Amino acid sequence: MFEGAEMLRHLEDAGLQAPYLERLAAYGAVLLQANRTFNLTGAKTTAELARHLIDSLSVAPFVSGRLVDIGSGGGLPAIPLAIATGVEVTMVESTVKKAVFLASALAELGLAGRVISKRAELAAHNPELRERFDCGTARAVSTASTVAELLLPFLRVGGTAILQRGALEEPERHALADAALMLGGRLEDERPLNGGRRILVVRKVGATPQKFPRRAGIPEKRPLCSP
Repeated sequence: MFEGAEMLRHLEDAGLQAPYLERLAAYGAVLLQANRTFNLTGAKTTAELARHLIDSLSVAPFVSGRLVDIGSGGGLPAIPLAIATGVEVTMVESTVKKAVFLASALAELGLAGRVISKRAELAAHNPELRERFDCGTARAVSTASTVAELLLPFLRVGGTAILQRGALEEPERHALADAALMLGGRLEDERPLNGGRRILVVRKVGATPQKFPRRAGIPEKRPLCSP
């Protein structure tokens, strides 16, 4: 209870004003409590986690329709986005303990969504999931071109992959643009954020070839078009 109130204060001090703030703070408190049992986030205090929640919300203007989030971990950015936008979220998380936490968080917060406890490389070849989503996110997951290979197969043609990145050197930017073309996508936009972070938007313009994503572990070991 105390952590929820403290989280709310940090969010308000950061200038956030929205009817969902109490719900967002409640999620933060639940995440911190579970994080003491097993590792869900690197944030250890309410102040640290508040910054992660705010960073997650930076994606909200790009989110609409059905959202898929891969490598969801403790639920960032997927759960804050579901709270802020009301979208239905599907979280793909292969670690069973994390998947169990995510399912319980959805239920406790009354959010529409589900958790797929599989690697993204496998889940993306499921016909019930492949090319079914309007937008997709991934936070703190490998290189930009690896994220594109894992995420774009889930998106319908016309959908958008929304990548949160830090500093991005030109070789990685070119690798992402080239990989996107191989995957049926196009690097459409880049929005700088405070602190050197940025949002990259990849539009799905054609069907992703069936061979992608490659076998489990390969997209990370051998990123497409890597410099």
